[in-house]
Amino acid sequence: MQGRARIHAALGDPARLAIVDALTLGDASPGEIAHDLQIPTNLVAHHVKVLTDAGLVVRGRSEGDRRRTYLRLRPEALTALNPAPLTGVGRVVFVCTRNSARSQLAAALWSERTHTPAASAGTQPAERVHPRAVAVAHRHGLALDPSSTNRVADIVRDDDLVIAVCDNAHEELTAPARPRLHWSVPDPVRLDTDDAFETAFADLAARVDRVAPVITPAMTSRGPHD
Repeated sequence: MQGRARIHAALGDPARLAIVDALTLGDASPGEIAHDLQIPTNLVAHHVKVLTDAGLVVRGRSEGDRRRTYLRLRPEALTALNPAPLTGVGRVVFVCTRNSARSQLAAALWSERTHTPAASAGTQPAERVHPRAVAVAHRHGLALDPSSTNRVADIVRDDDLVIAVCDNAHEELTAPARPRLHWSVPDPVRLDTDDAFETAFADLAARVDRVAPVITPAMTSRGPHD
């Protein structure tokens, strides 16, 4: 009861509620929160501490720029924190650096679980999809084409919702391909084990299930995408 009371108290401030709404859809650095919500950085630091103490938010170090910290919402705190549906989404495009693992898995999961369009691309695409990514997809009943990788500039269209599923891609992308959402999913290729790829798959699957109800209503209301 005390823990629930702390959460309700933390959400009683409009600025903290706005931060939680933003983090419901994707991870962000304190500086990005300050910029997007137009809140002074010292107040963001205070609000983030309150949210962290209440168990709503956790911090993680960027795998790209090791000096940067990203905030993420704890999944168990999301039940009553459903934001309003996004509008104007024609298709979802998942982006990572090499387009060889996380983005491929995310697109396959999205298509299979939502029955709506999805694609994937890389900022520096590899020649082939990583064999362990193909294997973990097959273990979960999904098919990946080992030879199908794409460059962001060749794939992203004006009405796409771009979701960066790695820190490097999030930090490399600029307008007009700047991602509207960022999922800070650790790179399984760094460890290159089956367990690492299973962990990444589970993380992506949970995020797809969490975010899809916010996005798919806008997509289905538009009808089939040409």
